[in-house]
Amino acid sequence: TVSLPLTLVNASDGGGSLKPADVIGWTMWVFGFLIEAAADQQKLSFKNSPENRGKWCDVGVWKYSRHPNYFGEMLLWWGIFVAASPVLEGAEYLVIFGPLFLTLLLLFVSGIPLLEASADKKHGNSGAYRSYKKTTSPLILFPRGVYGNLPGWFKTVFLFEFPFYSRNLPQELG
Repeated sequence: TVSLPLTLVNASDGGGSLKPADVIGWTMWVFGFLIEAAADQQKLSFKNSPENRGKWCDVGVWKYSRHPNYFGEMLLWWGIFVAASPVLEGAEYLVIFGPLFLTLLLLFVSGIPLLEASADKKHGNSGAYRSYKKTTSPLILFPRGVYGNLPGWFKTVFLFEFPFYSRNLPQELG
């Protein structure tokens, strides 16, 4: 489902000229790939360090997002869709369900909700963790000093900070 735009582009004979959507889409893909790769490498290095045992990762891109690997993953698949869009016609635009499905899955089902619940259970009594969570965007890379001062409605609408991401924090601490 997720790779539908790529499958359709590879099956088409949609001309060879470079279009603005190609440049935008492949730029999104490159940035998504680099963010996801950096996030995965930084978390692996963090977890392999004995002094970090039992801590949450807040180094590198993890300072700017609680789930930068998911942000990178979503960005690269949306980039493929954007790059594919010049060859799409009519019902072929339904391939948008690929990146949409992945985004919805990571935002609402198996990605962020599960990891947030696990981290809240493990670290929810820590003031440092609660501060990290309040000042760090759940998905989109964003400077902490700015994110922490944004109004809640803005975080929810534009930065995907949904209340159910914190439902497992102890009530008096959340």
